This record gives sequence, structure tokens and C-alpha cells, in this order.
Amino acid sequence: MNQGKLVFSQLMAFLPLSTFRRCVARYRGNHKIKDFSCMDKFLTMTFAQLTYRESLRDIELNLRAQTKRLYHMSLRCKTVSRNTLANATRPWQIYADFAQHLIAMARTLYAQEPLAVDPAATVYAFDGTTIDLCLSVYPWAPFRQHKAAVKLHTLLDLRGSIPTFIHISDGKTHEVNTLDYLQIEPRAYYLLDRGYLDFGWLFLIHQASAFFVTPAKSNTQFKRRYSPPVDRNNTNKSIA
Repeated sequence: MNQGKLVFSQLMAFLPLSTFRRCVARYRGNHKIKDFSCMDKFLTMTFAQLTYRESLRDIELNLRAQTKRLYHMSLRCKTVSRNTLANATRPWQIYADFAQHLIAMARTLYAQEPLAVDPAATVYAFDGTTIDLCLSVYPWAPFRQHKAAVKLHTLLDLRGSIPTFIHISDGKTHEVNTLDYLQIEPRAYYLLDRGYLDFGWLFLIHQASAFFVTPAKSNTQFKRRYSPPVDRNNTNKSIA
């Protein structure tokens, strides 16, 4: 019988949990909490993500089958119930701050990750996806007459596939409106879908000394004024 640490505990050992505790203290996440602390919720949801759980009941059944091992998974609660998970509201800033810390760590680890092309600057891809919801359960997320939804907009660092910015809006919000929340990084490349085509914002990228790549719409009217010299024998050099 294996007497070592559980695989889940070994994975969690790579996380800076002391930083998570500081985030909890900063926003008083455990204020008036007697059981199922912020750490317990974070570890529970991490377990659910890693094991592809599909519902609160699914999480509950799996963890209740391992009740005697919860302590060895670093959970300090005696049991996990779906009612507790559903009602365990915590300040979202805790997880946002901790996520930013993890992103900074991941970007350092993948700084030398090769790409198909090798530009000297960071390459970002920005896109969004619609997540359908039940209108009777989520009336605050209007989308269509009989359907609710939220839109998840993500800025992805292609070196390591690391999300560096995430914005959630209701389903009716147009993609272009989320561009105002982005902070443009000088000399970075931004790959955008045509749904984000906004010439005013593209001009802001130009003013910030950054670059963009986006497909044109079929009704776009434009005229090429000039082109910089390009070394067609070395495309990577011209991109850099």
C-alpha cells in the first residue's frame, strides 16, 4: 500500500499557497466562516477541474467517497456537500489576484518557449466565446428572448498558451466594447478576429508602438498608401 502523498497533494505543492492565504487575508475571505474556508473551496474546485467533474453533485459524490482522505488532500473540512459549494460565496478579488500571480509565474517559465515564428516581442491572440445559460436561473445575463448567456473574452499569450486577460460580459455585449479594458503592451503583436475590427482602437495600438493582425471585413473600403521594405528570403527576420 502506498504510504506517500496523494497525487493531488503533490500537484498542489507546486502552487504558492502562502500567496493565496495573503490574498484571503487581504479581502477578509474567511470572516465569520466556521467551516469550509476559502482554501477548502479553492482546493475543491481545483480538484473538480483536474478530474473533469460536471456538476456540484458530481463533485460531492467523488469527494464523499474519499472522506477519509480529505485531510491528506489538504482539505480541513469534514465533508463536502453541494449545498455548501453552491452557497459558499467568497470575494472574487481573492481568486483574481491569485490568478495574476500564477500568470506571472507561468510567463516566466515559458519565456523561452519557441513559436512557429520567432518575433522579438510577445504575441497575443484575443477572441471571445459565448456560454449558454438557462434564462430562468440566470435572468441577469440577457442574450435572446428565451435564452441567457455570458461572453468570455480572453487575451492569450501564445508563448505557453497563457491567458493574461479575461473579461466576462452578458451575451448582448458586442466584442468591440471589451477592447477598452485592454492595456496595450508596446511592441507586442495582437491577433484579432474581424469581430473586433475597430479602426479607432487599431490606431491606439499604432500609437502605443504595438502591432496588430486582423482580417478585413468584406465591406471594408481602404487604399494602400505605402509598404515598408520586406526581405522575402527571410520572413522571420521581417516579422521580428
